[in-house]
Amino acid sequence: MFKEDFLLTNKTAQTLYHDYAKDLPIIDYHCHLDPKEIYEDQPFENITEAWLSGDHYKWRLMRACGIDEEKITGSASDYDKFTAWCQTVPKLIGNPLYTWTHLELQRFFDIDTPVNEANAAQLWTQCNEKLQQKDFTRRALIANSQVKIVCTTDDPIDDLYYHQQLSQTEKRFKVLPTFRPDKAIKIGDEHFTSYITQLAAVSNQTIDTYQDLLFALSQRINYFSENHCRLADHGIDTLSFMDQSEISAEDVFKKALAKQPLSDTEIAVYQTAILLALMKNYHQVGWTMQLHLHAYRNCNQRMYQTLGPDTGYDGINDRPITKDLQQLLDCADQTNQLPQIILYSLNPNDYDTLVALMGCFQGTGANKLQLGSGWWYNDTRAGMRQQLTKFADGSVLFNFVGMLTDSRSFLSYTRHEYFRRVLCEWLAEIVERGEAPEDLSELKPLVENICYYNAARYFQF
Repeated sequence: MFKEDFLLTNKTAQTLYHDYAKDLPIIDYHCHLDPKEIYEDQPFENITEAWLSGDHYKWRLMRACGIDEEKITGSASDYDKFTAWCQTVPKLIGNPLYTWTHLELQRFFDIDTPVNEANAAQLWTQCNEKLQQKDFTRRALIANSQVKIVCTTDDPIDDLYYHQQLSQTEKRFKVLPTFRPDKAIKIGDEHFTSYITQLAAVSNQTIDTYQDLLFALSQRINYFSENHCRLADHGIDTLSFMDQSEISAEDVFKKALAKQPLSDTEIAVYQTAILLALMKNYHQVGWTMQLHLHAYRNCNQRMYQTLGPDTGYDGINDRPITKDLQQLLDCADQTNQLPQIILYSLNPNDYDTLVALMGCFQGTGANKLQLGSGWWYNDTRAGMRQQLTKFADGSVLFNFVGMLTDSRSFLSYTRHEYFRRVLCEWLAEIVERGEAPEDLSELKPLVENICYYNAARYFQF
């Protein structure tokens, strides 16, 4: 389906990809794979489980093609859901899912057949036969993709049991936790108090005050660090900086525990205070902090009530970002406790702002602050090229830590191939325009660092 040089439109691009990028191992430093699934290493029941389960990227496109919800998230058979996806794929030319779908077939299944309704039965049989082979268990798919490190996304209350077991039993790659304390930060959420109870139990302490909470979180950070965690991650849809000059985080926390309603100002005070406290903790243990900004969650309330979150009904936020983010970074930097930070925004219009702002806080290492790779809706050829361009325009692309999958799928590692091809295509165009010399001694380390080595150094795995 896709030839050896697809996306590689000239000799320079082909050399950069085939000689330097293609065979490098993968560090997938942000994903949503389940460590329990990785540890148990069960074969997939069928291609629908491997391809469509939990994949709201595909679900959105199926809805856009008029597929009935019964064949997307409903009770239709797995074969009917697979057939519905096969009906959808031919209509997706120009969308990265068209490319990813066929790349996964080629790279994992050695199938070069176009995905369409006419081929659905044949593909169903071929894929399912392969999925029962030993090279298609969860761990085998990771190892055979040349993945060396997988960083999952984990709540502070997680016991990390499966990470511990994997560290003892799996030698081909490492599965490391990432600290994701969103539930402790979202004080306005209806489940906040019950979460604090869970956090208290796993921390073996009472949490009656804001200071108790900070101590419990610091204990969990230490526990994660003991289990080889190197990153924290935060999903912050709307960032609002508010200091404690008029209201204290302690007072807000006590109101929340008493289940009293909170104002937007009170929520902002609490969230600002706890983010700053966590940033100082991350700096102390040497972690990298990831900030995922500007998702607009659960836009369709009717479908949210029907299917719940993370089912394909999130959009892009377009609120201002500069002042609040600057205040947050500056406040941590005033005491020289600003950790390494990767800034992602779902809104690509934020890129110029983020790149300019991160340049105000560099120092101590190569690109202490980074513009994160094209995330979610920007995880496309155009989105990747825009992110590369903006990073290069305003910072030092040579230091970029590169691609991640951000995926729940064990078949998503072809996205690294896709990114590497796009990177080599983009870089070769600069060379072809005469903006950089056709000097492989300079281009080789640039490609290799972005594809692999920068991540290994930056995160200190």
